[in-house]
Amino acid sequence: MPDRVAAFNEYRARMNERILGADNKAIKRFFGVDTLTYETGVLDAKTKEMLGLVASMVLRCDDCIAYHVQRCREEGVTNEEMFDIFSVSLVVGGSIVIPHLRRAVEFLDELNGTDGR
Repeated sequence: MPDRVAAFNEYRARMNERILGADNKAIKRFFGVDTLTYETGVLDAKTKEMLGLVASMVLRCDDCIAYHVQRCREEGVTNEEMFDIFSVSLVVGGSIVIPHLRRAVEFLDELNGTDGR
């Protein structure tokens, strides 16, 4: 796994453990709702992750984008589907999304073990 992907996963796991270890009821409940939201329901987990990726790109949250790019790959989203997701993000969010699109594609390339060429 590329260094950036491994570093992202390690940091996320370590900080989530730290935050949840504070035993704050509201924070724990919010994290729980977040987890439940992305489980298969009427919509499957793949669709929910794709929606999460669009929302993250429009809201311009690089950590969220990286997380949802990774989860989309885990749910079987293809590179072609990723670029459709990216195009929806651009239409909804406008040109301000372009820098985040660059980082999303770079993270996807790292997950794929390629440089995108």
